[in-house]
Amino acid sequence: MRARITANHITLKRAYERPSDEDGVRVLVERLWPRGLKKTDAAIAKWAKEAAPSTDLRKWFGHDPARWDEFRQRYVEELRRHPDELGELRDMARQGKITLVFSTHDAVHNNAVVLRDILLGREAGA
Repeated sequence: MRARITANHITLKRAYERPSDEDGVRVLVERLWPRGLKKTDAAIAKWAKEAAPSTDLRKWFGHDPARWDEFRQRYVEELRRHPDELGELRDMARQGKITLVFSTHDAVHNNAVVLRDILLGREAGA
């Protein structure tokens, strides 16, 4: 039986916030490297590009909260096409704490929020 992933195993953090020891394994969940962020300062252990929204979906969403519900649905559909990436992230979270690192200003309406919910089993079908 596989260990259950608990909420305290997955945290979210903006890429521009200082890394800390409490972050565990830092995973960047963006297709593009955050603008102006030095790789040496980011302390990223894994760049999960395939777990990030496609360029088309990201541009369509435009971080518009009015499109949030549909963005979530479309993003879950995209993630279904990357089971290996999801499996790797789940395995990492089962082994210890991970921090999903995102670059947007909105900490509530972003792909890391959706990805965390999926990894925790809160989204049906993914």
